[in-house]
Amino acid sequence: MKFYSTNNSEHQVNLAEAVIKGLAPDQGLYMPIEIPVLPKELLDKFPEMTFQEIGFEVIGALFASTLSPEQIRELVDHTLTFDAPLVKVEEDVYSLELFHGPTLAFKDFGARFCSKLMSMLMEKSDQKVRVLVATSGDTGSAVANGFLGVDGVEVIILFPKGKVSELQEKQFTTLGQNITALEVDGVFDDCQKMVKEAFLDAELNEKLLLTSANSINVARWIPQCLYYFYAFSRLPQNDKKVAFAVPSGNFGNIAAGILAQRMGLPIDQFIAATNVNKVVPDYLNGADFQAMSSIATLSNSMDVGNPSNFPRLLALYGGDEHALKDNVKGYFYTDEETVEVMRQVYGTGYTLDPHGAVGYRGLKDFMEENSKFQGVFLETAHPGKFRGTVEKALDLTLTLPERLAAFMDGKKMVESMGNDFAEFKNFLKSLN
Repeated sequence: MKFYSTNNSEHQVNLAEAVIKGLAPDQGLYMPIEIPVLPKELLDKFPEMTFQEIGFEVIGALFASTLSPEQIRELVDHTLTFDAPLVKVEEDVYSLELFHGPTLAFKDFGARFCSKLMSMLMEKSDQKVRVLVATSGDTGSAVANGFLGVDGVEVIILFPKGKVSELQEKQFTTLGQNITALEVDGVFDDCQKMVKEAFLDAELNEKLLLTSANSINVARWIPQCLYYFYAFSRLPQNDKKVAFAVPSGNFGNIAAGILAQRMGLPIDQFIAATNVNKVVPDYLNGADFQAMSSIATLSNSMDVGNPSNFPRLLALYGGDEHALKDNVKGYFYTDEETVEVMRQVYGTGYTLDPHGAVGYRGLKDFMEENSKFQGVFLETAHPGKFRGTVEKALDLTLTLPERLAAFMDGKKMVESMGNDFAEFKNFLKSLN
């Protein structure tokens, strides 16, 4: 399988280079040159298949030219060790629960896939890989736990000081071993900018082998398409159209859903739901794409003012803005609206985290304007990961899952840093 840069379609690389480099030299994101389309006869069999069996078929279609069937099976089995149940919340509205993995967030799927694939591709190399990760919350914990103890890999996580929930912090700042956490005096976009600059710095890349495990890396991004196939296969089979509502920050998750659609999955509509960091909803509703400084909200994992996966959205539609805007509708919500939705849905017996609440509200607003749809919203993290927000909004005391509670006892280990790239570069140059 070959990949091209979104900034230059003539720049093409193989799977190993796309994964290990993460970002193209021209700052473009890697995209598959060809997207395979699964036959309808196979898709029709998915409702009778397990998550792992579906995963084997999908990843096999994508990577069969590069990986052996045995490697694909090993990769899928390592990734899909937990369920992603589709839970009915109300008539025609379903929650796709993506928080049943090790760190109780959707990014566990991509992080486990990425770490396993990277170790496969680097198996015969004696060079240490430095994985640079910018996080606004869940990426850091998922990547840290996915790569923890992996030989030959060191993970360096940059996160904005005071803008990540305590529990999210604990999941990646207490691990030690091959995980280093850098607390940056700034916002997520500063962290993301520093990481991108490092990838493009000639001096650093001559000295170190740097890669990314953010959703800009195809190995983190592509496997997220698996749970769209799985969720669709578990929906009631009827004549209603299907919409997926995705809480969106960096827009890798919704891009993975569109990838599934391009592979033949008959999703009729996507809803991109954000908080007041609404660059993409504004664009989808007619404005020019204009990056902004990120704004802190209750749904902090979506506090992104310059979504790095936006070029992938355009690439998936062949650069056709009209097609993108027709197939993806954008909505945004304030913290007050988010809390209101959490309370409303809790009254029906289901507990949302702030991000899932934004996705649910986007789906409901779309369905009110469009009849004959059944819809799925992605519940991207366990409510316990945002315990303070959820408890305050719902006036209750959450019992944390044992896996989450265990992290709270760990000792935070971080290095503090400003948001200047020169300081980050000196830190990287000091590594052995």
